[in-house]
Amino acid sequence: MGRRQWRGVSIMSMRNTLRRILPKGRHAVIGVPFFWMLLFFLLPFAIILKISFAEADIAIPPYTSLTEWADQQLTILLNFGNYVLLSEDQLYISAYLGSLKIALVSTLLCLLIGYPMAYAIARSSKQMQPVWLLLIMMPTWTALLIRVYAWMGILSNNGLLNNTLLWLGVISEPLQILNTNIAVYIGIVYAYLPFMVLPLYANLVKHDLSLLEAAADLGAKSFSAFWKITVPLSKGGVITGCMLVFIPVVGEFVIPELLGGPETLMIGKVLWQEFFNNRDWPVASSLAVIMLLILIVPIILFNRNQARELEGKA
Repeated sequence: MGRRQWRGVSIMSMRNTLRRILPKGRHAVIGVPFFWMLLFFLLPFAIILKISFAEADIAIPPYTSLTEWADQQLTILLNFGNYVLLSEDQLYISAYLGSLKIALVSTLLCLLIGYPMAYAIARSSKQMQPVWLLLIMMPTWTALLIRVYAWMGILSNNGLLNNTLLWLGVISEPLQILNTNIAVYIGIVYAYLPFMVLPLYANLVKHDLSLLEAAADLGAKSFSAFWKITVPLSKGGVITGCMLVFIPVVGEFVIPELLGGPETLMIGKVLWQEFFNNRDWPVASSLAVIMLLILIVPIILFNRNQARELEGKA
């Protein structure tokens, strides 16, 4: 067999081998994220869902079993009383409403502050954009707990903010900011602002500036061109940023616990109290299941919006 024929046979055998291997490798690569979701999302959710239908018990773990074997018969015991309690008790209803309110207001504040910041970064020079993004991300390199404690020192009666205002003569006595909802909003906006800025920047930096130039040539004013061209084109970044802020804020625990006061009632604090103080795991699990179902709604709306955009482009 000649060298060329041998080389041709070798190439053909390699191609056949790759065709047999690649589908298996492709399935393995695709299966990794599905396995990750199964292990770290679906399986924990199934455990929480199971506990939510149990009853509290003085045992380890502190809840009853859902199955009972007696007289050679398997009985499934489902307790819906936890969900009935959540729908009737004003404390839990207020916690859900309070969490949604704080999450909505915080998301709006992050959008109002983050959009101009992202726009300014996207319109800055190519050399300065990495610098501004680095400054935006640097606070996230420090643990959230340390940053929240720093804000406690800034907002306290003897903190930096009150001392500065007293020294300037703006106020005559310290302002009570710490342990109020205002402090909670400040802490949440500070912690989650980068998650609003980054997707907005990623969207705005791709805009074609010639569209604004064409609008200006046609007589459109700067604000009119911005409102009718830039804002609609940045809708995807706005929705993504709002999702990245709203969803985690609903279940936030550390910031309202340390910066908030007695009137700051959020579902994260109630979950902590039910799990660790009251040791009522079934009620706490029911709270978590309902919270997850509430958060699925904006995710579904986001996916529908993305599907419509893809259909429009097609």
